[in-house]
Amino acid sequence: MIVRAGVVGAGVFGGFHAGKYAADERARLVGIYDPDLERARELAARHGAKSFDTLAALIAACDALTVASPAVHHFEAAAASLASGRHVMVEKPISSSVEEARELIALAAAHGCVLQVGHQERFVFNAMGLFQVPVAPKRIIARRMGPPSDRNLDVSVTLDLMIHDLDLAIALAGAAVTKVEGKVDEGRFGHPDIAEAVLTFENGCVAELGSSRVHHERDRKMRVEYEEGVVDVDFIAKTFENTTPFKLNPGFADTEMARDSLGANVKAFIASVLDGAPVAVPGIAGLRALDAARAVDGARTYGS
Repeated sequence: MIVRAGVVGAGVFGGFHAGKYAADERARLVGIYDPDLERARELAARHGAKSFDTLAALIAACDALTVASPAVHHFEAAAASLASGRHVMVEKPISSSVEEARELIALAAAHGCVLQVGHQERFVFNAMGLFQVPVAPKRIIARRMGPPSDRNLDVSVTLDLMIHDLDLAIALAGAAVTKVEGKVDEGRFGHPDIAEAVLTFENGCVAELGSSRVHHERDRKMRVEYEEGVVDVDFIAKTFENTTPFKLNPGFADTEMARDSLGANVKAFIASVLDGAPVAVPGIAGLRALDAARAVDGARTYGS
């Protein structure tokens, strides 16, 4: 049994997802839709698939779709797919607003569809063994910095970069967020480029996060502090230092899950669609990360 898959969005991440489907023996890449029809044709031709002139036509030809369009268009494509009874993997963020995210979750439940969110870093932490640690951390400190880019300028840095660490912190804490404090800058195009956040959880865990997409270099690290010791993670080097008694996997970087976290996410999505496997990153996880990100975006501006 195979899943007939389509990709909405022929940009960088749409290309990545198309390649994963085309290479997976349990999937058949049916086609691509993008408002830029020429770009859709080029990506489809690269993988021996078809380009579609409308979103509705692609939905009708598929069992499942990845939505990898710009974030402001995630809801429209994901909602149309779910309402048609199609399974959806939507890249992060799940949508632009909390209300839209809730509607997507409701649509997936109403139509019995898988709704999975593209928080790829979860697969790295799974490979490392951090999600198997039996206690919650007391403090999480993370920074996720990158140099200026033309990508994702339609959303804030919180929805572009920080949302990865928001999702990881919420998953590691394993408790409800009770307070969000933050600062954001004005940004270059009306959306913040620099953000700082402090999240307090119901169990007392505190997460201190910082992100910038106008930094001089890429720098992505997280420190997870437990009563029993500390785990320092370098996402770029794919290494960690561990002073806790918890057994983590020192060879995690060589696992397929960590080497190709996007590919692992696609495989997990296919397994949920075809086998009924638990959804690796369910819609509720995307909603929680988005809710926290929007709270940070609503914080006071630097200097105000």
